[in-house]
Amino acid sequence: MNITMIAAAGEQNALGKDNDLLWHLPDDFKRFKNLTTGHPIIMGRKTFESFPKPLPNRTHIIITRDLDYKVPFENCTVAHALEAAIKLVKNDSLAFIIGGGEIYRQGEPFANTIELTRVHHSFPEADTFFPEIDENKWQLVSESHHPTDDRHKYSFTYLTYKRRTNT
Repeated sequence: MNITMIAAAGEQNALGKDNDLLWHLPDDFKRFKNLTTGHPIIMGRKTFESFPKPLPNRTHIIITRDLDYKVPFENCTVAHALEAAIKLVKNDSLAFIIGGGEIYRQGEPFANTIELTRVHHSFPEADTFFPEIDENKWQLVSESHHPTDDRHKYSFTYLTYKRRTNT
């Protein structure tokens, strides 16, 4: 089974502020949709609640400590710890961890792949951050740059990391 952490982060690993993104990158949203559609997505409660409604064609696993938390949507399951969420996807060939910051920190030891969109701008107002990528544990295997254009205020680079294996 492959667990992939997928995120967009600015310089200094900024993810967002007040449970919202700090940028609008339509091509990155399209990539996120293409990669995650048809696969389970694991997220914290605040990330889930930042969506207007569940994302189509994906099973949502929402992590919360609130034992009474209920989700009134199909294809949504509540787990009370990351380990419980991971157990729910053990029979899937691929699952994604989609945030937020604390869930990424907890999820990093379980992940085999990181799909990171590096937004080339600093966001000092950010209050949530992606964990630092330890290059002793992770190897960059692919990158693709996207320049600014009329739909993208910031340039960004898609970075794919694979967990290094002990050799």
